Amino acid sequence: MIVDVAKDKWTPAHQQNLQTLSQMALAEDLGGEEDWTSRAIVPAKAVGAADIIARQEGVLCGLAVVETVCQEIGFKGEISFFKSDGQVVASGDRLVHLTGDVRALLTAERTMLNFLGRLSGIATQTSYYVRQVEGTRAKIFDTRKTTPGWRLLEKYGVACGGGQNHRIGLYDGILIKDNHLAFAQKAHSITSGYTLAKAVKEARKLIKERGPGMVKKSMTITIEVDTLEQLTEVLPALPDIVLLDNMTVEELKEGVALRDKIGPMVALEASGGITRKTVRGVAETGVERISIGALTHSVKNFDVALDWC
Repeated sequence: MIVDVAKDKWTPAHQQNLQTLSQMALAEDLGGEEDWTSRAIVPAKAVGAADIIARQEGVLCGLAVVETVCQEIGFKGEISFFKSDGQVVASGDRLVHLTGDVRALLTAERTMLNFLGRLSGIATQTSYYVRQVEGTRAKIFDTRKTTPGWRLLEKYGVACGGGQNHRIGLYDGILIKDNHLAFAQKAHSITSGYTLAKAVKEARKLIKERGPGMVKKSMTITIEVDTLEQLTEVLPALPDIVLLDNMTVEELKEGVALRDKIGPMVALEASGGITRKTVRGVAETGVERISIGALTHSVKNFDVALDWC
């Protein structure tokens, strides 16, 4: 049940991804058999009521897993939601109420809580970073450093926390990174050389000509640079975004000044090693974007539990 803050961010693709992952998670728990503990202890027709409770303050994300997992295990009962994805909750808040088959609820418990804990942890961490840059022009972006198979859901968690989604994958944006350039420069070293500006030009040509399978009407071109000299070189080519990798605050300030002088329409993105302690200083340099892999790859699980009423 996705409402309010997140309703425009949850798509059929997210739901399909969630269903697939839920099936895999339940298969891990059940191994093609049954929840033998519940079968041994709980009468077959036992009916009960339980609440899913937040054990800490944070931003909620992942409520769709409750209905999805309950459907997968054939739960017969009622589900009531008291909060919505993207909403700030406090410790002790009642999130969901479930009434029905006790064996089914015990079977579903850990899978539901694992998803809620992971995704709410991402949303909560993202929300912290977003608050730190308030009052600046900078927006917080995620990266492709996601759990394999979980990318859509983890990026949804970032969105619920108020962050922005970078490209989803290799298919929906061009990001020319150092390894692309290193190989291209090596391959062209005997002939004419290979510049950052040339890389941008070739990417733009590909988009214009629409390569096989390239169905998007537009595609953003981002190029990564490590030095201010590289930034000066590439700005006249006017990529959409220049990613300033692992630069100091002073270098970022100089980079913004160069951009304003040479290519004011180019957006600048700071990336690399940005932490809770440093993000505010980075935002105050004037960059428009800050990408942080830790939003998804280094998250503390959100504490959530199921309690019987």
